[in-house]
Amino acid sequence: MKETEIRRLIDTAVGQLKFSYVPYSNFRVGAALLTKSGKIYGGCNIENASYTPTNCAERTAFFKAVSEGEREFQAICIVGGKDGVLTGYTPPCGVCRQVMMEFCDPETFQIILAAGKEHYDIFTLRELLPLGFGPGDLL
Repeated sequence: MKETEIRRLIDTAVGQLKFSYVPYSNFRVGAALLTKSGKIYGGCNIENASYTPTNCAERTAFFKAVSEGEREFQAICIVGGKDGVLTGYTPPCGVCRQVMMEFCDPETFQIILAAGKEHYDIFTLRELLPLGFGPGDLL
């Protein structure tokens, strides 16, 4: 992935932080999902008073994209921090990793964890979900 593309994803993910609805944790998360066709879908976390219905930024981005007909994805960038201040990486939770497994090739799908434009690492879905269960397991 080109450096300019990575920076564009980081910028988009950071821009999504302002849309987070986080009255309970004050922990804002932003995501930028890149389709194979080059379109970017943003997502933010949305909390709920009963906690379970809370939706992560990554799933928000995936559900927006899938609801608009997208099915092929290349990468996602995830950023987050208390009050929107990036101090470290914000890796996806297990549920988000499972959603990624549903729609992405675990060997090639890239997950960019960023704490700023100059501080990021890229992982494959397989690295973050080594024994993931996906559609191929149901054949």
